[in-house]
Amino acid sequence: MSAAVWSDLPAPPPDFSMRGFSLIGFLSTLVVFGVVGLLMIRVGPSMFEYWAIEKAIRAALAVSATPSEMRAAYDRLAAVAYIESVQGKDLLIEGTGDAMKVSFAYEKRIPLSGPASLVIAYQGPKDGERESVNHPAK
Repeated sequence: MSAAVWSDLPAPPPDFSMRGFSLIGFLSTLVVFGVVGLLMIRVGPSMFEYWAIEKAIRAALAVSATPSEMRAAYDRLAAVAYIESVQGKDLLIEGTGDAMKVSFAYEKRIPLSGPASLVIAYQGPKDGERESVNHPAK
């Protein structure tokens, strides 16, 4: 009995190729995921504030009948929600009562690294789809 020798093993097929990540591919994938993750961490609070502004406007619209009441109600809600980007005086309000429509726009500058920063222009609601509310009949 002879022991198996390397030369006795079958040869791999000619189209045999290695599969998987190379070290450089793995490192470049980590860099891409790191940059995307950093952007999400930096932009996330700004997006949450934008959604809070929209929610505060909807809530203020539900309890307001005039533009001055709307601004005052929004300022109270913004103070509770720690909204600093948009104040009641920044809201563009058209109409009164049930026909009141509100819009706003602002820019947020997010520092990334050194002199590089990201500027996001928020606008809400977009032209033609302004926030309005139907007051329930009393």
